[in-house]
Amino acid sequence: MSDKKIEYKLSFKAFGFLLLNVLCFSMVQCNPRNSNVNNKNESLDTTEIVEIQLTSDPSGHFLNQRQAFSPDDKSLVFDNRNDDSKIGENASIQVVNLETHEVKTIYQLENQTVFGPGTGAVSFHPTRNEVVFIHGLMNASEEQPYGFTARVARQVSLDESNKSEAMEARDVHVPFTKGALRGGSHAYSYSSDGRYVSFTYNDQVLERESIANPTIKDLRTVGAFILGEQVSINGEVDDENFNGTSFAVLLAEVNADPKPGSDQINKAYEECWVGDTGYAKPDGTNQNKALAFLGDVVSETGEKVTEVFISDLPSNISELISSVDAGSLTSLPAIPAGVNQRRLTFTADYNFPGVQGPRQWLRSSPDGDSIYFYQKDDAGIVQIAAVSPNGGEIKVITKNTFSPDTSFSLSSDGKYLAYGAKEGIYITGVSDGITQQVLAAPGNSSRNLSNINWSNTGHILAYNRKVDLAGLFFFQIFTINLSSIVNK
Repeated sequence: MSDKKIEYKLSFKAFGFLLLNVLCFSMVQCNPRNSNVNNKNESLDTTEIVEIQLTSDPSGHFLNQRQAFSPDDKSLVFDNRNDDSKIGENASIQVVNLETHEVKTIYQLENQTVFGPGTGAVSFHPTRNEVVFIHGLMNASEEQPYGFTARVARQVSLDESNKSEAMEARDVHVPFTKGALRGGSHAYSYSSDGRYVSFTYNDQVLERESIANPTIKDLRTVGAFILGEQVSINGEVDDENFNGTSFAVLLAEVNADPKPGSDQINKAYEECWVGDTGYAKPDGTNQNKALAFLGDVVSETGEKVTEVFISDLPSNISELISSVDAGSLTSLPAIPAGVNQRRLTFTADYNFPGVQGPRQWLRSSPDGDSIYFYQKDDAGIVQIAAVSPNGGEIKVITKNTFSPDTSFSLSSDGKYLAYGAKEGIYITGVSDGITQQVLAAPGNSSRNLSNINWSNTGHILAYNRKVDLAGLFFFQIFTINLSSIVNK
C-alpha cells in the first residue's frame, strides 16, 4: 500500500443505507425515564464526507481514547500496539502529521522484551507540545513483568528535542515519600488548563502485603498529578524508586467491603475533569476543579452497581499538598483535606441498573453542566445519558434503536457526541438528541473501529480501524472532517 492519501467517498448504495437509517430513527420510541424527548429527525448530506487514511505501514498505530490531537490539531500522537492489551510489549511512541502524513518517532525503548518495560496510551497537553504516556519499569523481567502495579507516567517534550522525564515520582520502600506513588498509574488525562493530569491507580505495596494478609486489598482508585510540583523521594533512586516532576494525590476513597445500600465504593475508575473551568454550584459559586469517575457500589440486595461519582478539589493547591500523607504498608495515601467525594447517580431501581455498555470514560461538557455516560434504557439498548455535577435527574441524550459498541467522544464545543456501532460512525446532537450516521461501515475487510477522538477545534474525527495488509490486520489511523455538515 502506498503512502499517498487514501480517500473513500460514500457510494450511492451507502447513502441509501444512510437514508434508511434516518427513517428508522424517526420511529424510535421514547425511553420512559427521558423527560426531554425530541422525535424530530433531519437528514444530513454526508456525500461530501471523505475518509482519509493517515497511516499505512504494517505495524500498529493505536490512538488513546482521548487527547490524541496536538494543541494546534496538526498532529496525532499514538503508540505502536496492534492489540489494546499489549502495552507491556510495545516499545515506541509516534506522531503523524495530518497534512503530510509524515510519521515521526518521539520515544523509543531500547531494552524492550515481551515482559516489558512497555509504553503506550499517550495524551497531548492542551496547550504545550508535550505528551504523557504509560511507561513500565526499566527493570522489567520475566520475574517482574509489566503490570497494573508496575507502570508510571512519563512525559516527552517535542519542543525540547523529545526530552523525556518521569512525571511520576515512585517510592515503594519505607519510609514512603509524600507526593510519590507506590505502584502503577495509567489512563492519563490533562485538565483543560494543563495544570493537572488525572490517572487511575493500583498500589504495589498493598498488592505485595495482600499475599501474606488476605484482609489487605489492592483496590483501583483515581487521582491526579499536580504539574510542576517536583518530588524527590526519601530513599535511594533506582529502577523502581525515582524522583518526578509532579506531586501525586489520590482523589477517591475506596473500601474493600462496601456496606450494601451505601455510597461506599470498592473501585474508582474511568475518570474525567469536569468543565473547562469547573462547574456552577446551586448557590451560584463556581467549583474550580472537580474530577468525575465511575464507582462500584453494592446495592441493598448485594449486587454490584456502577454509578457516577465526583470529587471536588480545593482551589488552593498548597492545601492539597500539605494535607497528604504517604500511606503505610496496610493503607493507601490518604485523600487530601478539602476533597469532597459525592455520589451523583442512583439507579438501583432501574430495569438495567448502573452505568453499562462498552468500556467507556466519562466526558464533561465544556461548561461543566453535564457529565456523560452510557446506560441501558428500559428496552436494554445502550444510550448516552447525562447528569449534573450537582446531582439530580438523569437526562437521556440519545434515543437510538441500536447499541454503540465503541467508547464515545464529545466535540470541543460540547454540541455533538460521536461513537461507533457495527463499524459505522454516528453523531448525536446534544441539544436535540438527533442521531445521524456520518460514515457507513467500510465495504472492505477493515474492522475493529475504536478510539474516536474529536479535534480541539472544528469538527474533525480521528479514529482507529484495522486494515488487511497481505492477510494480516494492523491498526491504522483515519480522519473525517464533519465541518461541512455540522456547521450548516
